[in-house]
Amino acid sequence: MKKVLLSSIAALSLLLISAQAEGMMKCGAGKCGGAMKQGMMQKAKKMHKMRMNSPFLIKHGLPHLTKMVAKSWDDPKLALTDEQKAKLMEVRKTTMSGVKKLKLEVMKLRREIVEASKAGTKADALKAKVEKLASLEAEATMVHLNCIDSTKAVLTKAQYDYLMQKREGHHVMMKKMRSMKQGAMKCAAGKCGK
Repeated sequence: MKKVLLSSIAALSLLLISAQAEGMMKCGAGKCGGAMKQGMMQKAKKMHKMRMNSPFLIKHGLPHLTKMVAKSWDDPKLALTDEQKAKLMEVRKTTMSGVKKLKLEVMKLRREIVEASKAGTKADALKAKVEKLASLEAEATMVHLNCIDSTKAVLTKAQYDYLMQKREGHHVMMKKMRSMKQGAMKCAAGKCGK
């Protein structure tokens, strides 16, 4: 009886090992990580949508300092004082109200231009709307730049440097994730391991 039980366990172990090896081979062929790939794709789509909905002339590159401060609000390394918190809340409130108003106008105007273009309106007829859109995006960008200046004026140099280090760390992590994604895409195309 013990021999039968031991041989059954051994056979089951061999089956599990071969199934695991088969899974690794599929992974090497780029057929694994479906959930991870799907999650990364959803995040990429969300980021793309956010950029498309951005009211700013400069879509990326400028830090969103008040958002960064909000994420680190009670971080002991940032060590915001109560006075700084009050001033930063006011900066955020002013910035958000300015951007929100402009964003609604920008999005409406973008839709109008896209719909008119799809309907066959000539470029010359859309020129005034495009110029207005550019003006609104420039105004939103100035709100953003003023927010950066106001936030920097509240923070100490050490606090600002800490936020920039965290931002850089985030960018490095995102770059690694993009690199991993590109590697996974190559594997999925059967071009890995060559």
